[in-house]
Amino acid sequence: MTNYILWDVDGTLVRNGTDAGNLYHEAIELAVGRAIAGRLPNTHGKTDGQVLRESLAAHGLPEELHASASVHLDELSRLRHESGHHRELCPGVLEALAAATAAGWTNALLTGNSASRSRFKVTGAGVDPELFDWQHSYFGHETPIRSDLTIAARQDHPSDRLLIVGDTPGDDMAATAAGIPFFAVATGVYPVEDLVETSAMAVVDDLESGLPSLLRALSELLQR
Repeated sequence: MTNYILWDVDGTLVRNGTDAGNLYHEAIELAVGRAIAGRLPNTHGKTDGQVLRESLAAHGLPEELHASASVHLDELSRLRHESGHHRELCPGVLEALAAATAAGWTNALLTGNSASRSRFKVTGAGVDPELFDWQHSYFGHETPIRSDLTIAARQDHPSDRLLIVGDTPGDDMAATAAGIPFFAVATGVYPVEDLVETSAMAVVDDLESGLPSLLRALSELLQR
């Protein structure tokens, strides 16, 4: 039996971008080949696949453009990364990753981003990508439904212990749909007051002050 802790990226490992919606919008404009007025305001907790499809639908554009927009989104993320536009690491992340490993858990990702966008974000924030098991990570660049990722994780690991760490109620709903425990961290846009309404094993302000709570949750899961 292997123990996997599945980390969300945006708002959990790295701070949310201040202009993330613009990148999606620009990717769609590149796919369409022309400028488009207006963009969807809220992307938090959504997969890339969901944001792009909702944006296409909102502008009356065919869903078939999703594949092209997704490629452009990855390329724009690469260019942004190489230009030095990097995300800020959330407090306590490096210590939490090391502590999880020391406690017998394998760090992996479960995120709405693609694998390449995830790699750009964590490396740009100063995290060694080799700290994660990429072969047992789950990425939401294709699916518009986050629970598709959690259900796939559960199906791939029927007898392994899993824990999802995230920063939104959407992470909790996806975890619950697959019967996976959820641990909430309030370093995204949702405050503690919102996250305590979820089914989270615990809710912490950040991974720095909340590391003891995370270690207790990991220990509790090992005893199940």
